[in-house]
Amino acid sequence: MAREHMLEELEERIGYRFRDRDLLRQALTHSSFANEQKINKLKDYERLEFLGDAVLELISSEFLFRRNPQMPEGKLTRLRASMVCEPALAFCARELELGEYVLLGRGEEVTGGRKRDSITSDVMEALIGALYLDGGISAADSFVHRFVLSDLENKILFFDSKTVLQEMLQAQGIAGLSYELKGESGPDHDKQFLVEAVLRQKTIGRGQGHTKKAAEQQAAYEAILFLRGTKEQF
Repeated sequence: MAREHMLEELEERIGYRFRDRDLLRQALTHSSFANEQKINKLKDYERLEFLGDAVLELISSEFLFRRNPQMPEGKLTRLRASMVCEPALAFCARELELGEYVLLGRGEEVTGGRKRDSITSDVMEALIGALYLDGGISAADSFVHRFVLSDLENKILFFDSKTVLQEMLQAQGIAGLSYELKGESGPDHDKQFLVEAVLRQKTIGRGQGHTKKAAEQQAAYEAILFLRGTKEQF
């Protein structure tokens, strides 16, 4: 019953009630849990993730195509990639607290799998796939627009900060930007990296993340805010 209550709670969060709740269960079932419980391998979320990835690409592609009638194909492709990459989907999943609903095996649980970007982003795609099968393209479309494509300007700025920062500096004829690793902490399964964005020997941004790339993006984001005058000097 507790599990059913959690499924109902998630349905409330996303604003959709499944006709076939088994699809929702499957979308939340990690392979480690399926193996532990001796559930059929085909009942974990991986097949739904495969479908959801394609549905998400279609919905986001149409959204960008219609919203940016003058944007060339190459830029549309890069923009879509920044919107549906692993860190971006994991960010959206965190806003939904989606990790709290995932069924994990004991090993994944104790090593922090519930907060791991690679898992939560996959579950996000699996949920989109489940919505598509249960309610058609309209159900998936409503979810994607509400939880992935909302507040897009800020999301693009954050998830593609390195590109945005580089373009800002190039427009001003400024060179010499680098990202320097300043430290690592935590166990191997939950490593944290500290990176600084350095311009002409001056720190203009700091970032922390579970990967060097994520830390660099955070540092670039902080640097953009600093250069725009909305963040105090480091």
